[in-house]
Amino acid sequence: MITVAVTGALGRMGSLIIENIGDAPDMELVAAFDIRDIGMPVGVGTGTGASVAAGVSDVRVSDARKINALLASTSPDVLIDFTIADAAVGNVKAAVENGVAIILGTTGLEPHQEEIAGIIAGNVPAVIAPNFSVGVNVFWKLLAEAAAYIGDWDIEILEAHHRHKKDAPSGTAMRAADVISKVIGGKELVCGREGLAPRGDEIGIHAIRGGDIIGDHLVLFAGDGERIEIKHQAHSRQAFAGGAVKAARWVVDASKRVHGMEEVLGI
Repeated sequence: MITVAVTGALGRMGSLIIENIGDAPDMELVAAFDIRDIGMPVGVGTGTGASVAAGVSDVRVSDARKINALLASTSPDVLIDFTIADAAVGNVKAAVENGVAIILGTTGLEPHQEEIAGIIAGNVPAVIAPNFSVGVNVFWKLLAEAAAYIGDWDIEILEAHHRHKKDAPSGTAMRAADVISKVIGGKELVCGREGLAPRGDEIGIHAIRGGDIIGDHLVLFAGDGERIEIKHQAHSRQAFAGGAVKAARWVVDASKRVHGMEEVLGI
């Protein structure tokens, strides 16, 4: 049985991950952390209904500010973190101090990547990814294949998310740009355009925010007289939650370093 702790337990992703754990016969939720509704049963606190409470009925929301002590007392195999970047750094430190493997899907981590990798290296296994969707990881693989043949075409990346997303462009869009750029030898990235902005030898990235869009990503390869579009759309957050749970199963036997979702999926 794989024992799991979840931070951001009352968030949209945290509550769905908890629901997935409750439904998994090989997993047990032993701790759930947040900064509100402390002491509430997770099914009640998350507002996602009895389906969550049924699988994890004995777990109550714990204070995220006491995560170190609670990880020590519950001894989970894996910590799954989908919170905010500043909180994630402290959560990673607490997991490492307690020998807990890490699944980190928090967005906006770019300024903290080197620090987090240094904390993890040689201490615990971890999977860190800007997107845990199986389809998105295949999407990145397809982009690399396309770039190998038509990397000299004009390349534009468009991404759309819900109105509440804080960072832009998305981590998924930036990874797409990085994947393509590595294949074609390095390209300048231009995020948005206005005024006099003639196109140069660049990869353009554009962010849309509105409504309840879960996550759309499209890469346009435009040549003379033709174009190719490669697109991924997330229909629900289950795409990310399911991938995170898959990664949690994998990471417990992984080496003590940072891994990517492509290793989990064997691509």
